[in-house]
Amino acid sequence: MLLLRRKFKANLTQDLSKVSKLFAISYSPTNIPEANSNEPEQFRVLELYPQKKAKQEKRKTRKINVPSPRTTEMSIDQDWPSVWPGARTFHPASVPLPLRQGYQEKGAPPNKYANAELMKIPNFLHLTPPAIQRHCEALKQFCTKWPTTLEAEEECTKYFPIEIITSDYCYSSPTIRDPLARIVSLQVKLSSLCLDTHAKDKLLRLLGNKYNPETDIITITADRCPTKKQNLEYAWYLLTAVYHESWRVESWEAEKSIADMEYFDWDTSQSRTSLVTLYTWPIPPTDYDYERVPHVAEYKIAVSDLINNGEDSYSIDKYKEAVKNLLNLKCVNKS
Repeated sequence: MLLLRRKFKANLTQDLSKVSKLFAISYSPTNIPEANSNEPEQFRVLELYPQKKAKQEKRKTRKINVPSPRTTEMSIDQDWPSVWPGARTFHPASVPLPLRQGYQEKGAPPNKYANAELMKIPNFLHLTPPAIQRHCEALKQFCTKWPTTLEAEEECTKYFPIEIITSDYCYSSPTIRDPLARIVSLQVKLSSLCLDTHAKDKLLRLLGNKYNPETDIITITADRCPTKKQNLEYAWYLLTAVYHESWRVESWEAEKSIADMEYFDWDTSQSRTSLVTLYTWPIPPTDYDYERVPHVAEYKIAVSDLINNGEDSYSIDKYKEAVKNLLNLKCVNKS
């Protein structure tokens, strides 16, 4: 009985498997007629033995032949200005130098490849001596020759009295302009402006502390405008304005008396008239020319310094010696 039961179960399982295969084939999607687009979607078919899908071929990776860095193919005697003609960001494959930049806590500084420290700082690889010489040779045709007679510094100052001073900076920030680069200083000697006594006095009062009496240099600094060019034009404007203003004579200036003067002028004072009258006595003077009076220049300077600068031991002694020389007074030693 046990053998019959086992055979019956084995035959039953085989028959069920065949029936399930036939059922799957008869109701597969290939045998079902195509449904209209308006009909609702049918139930999915139960696949007891799913069909094997075709194997997908793996995508082959393409290997790109990356060339070696340019520095390995450079010759020693190459034309460097042709390799690096202008200002640009650092490129490690173009610079044949073992550069390192940065900091590591343990180890040497990073090399030049993928180094952000080398790329964010300005470099001067385009300003090599051969490149500068080539630029100068190209600009020679646009330049005039330096005057052969201007060999000494005094001659240059005589014919070119105005000096412009500016500064340029390397600034590591999102903007390439340093705030200090806009400042412009203009310097000129007061003696080169050809002023008379009135204009010189008025110019010095307008300038104030811009004039240095020790070096006789006027310094005008302009930093109000945002660019260097604007400040340079503003400095030229200030110099032109104070120069023309110093030559203007107001109507009220003619009404000023000697007591109203800001300083003592010996040429227009009573001291000059008295000196010339005393020198020509008893004959009245025809003119008040004091050039023929001996030691008059020393006396003029001593009186002007005594009144303008105030009394002190030095100015009084200087005035004393000037009067003695003017009157030809000599110290006689009684012994």
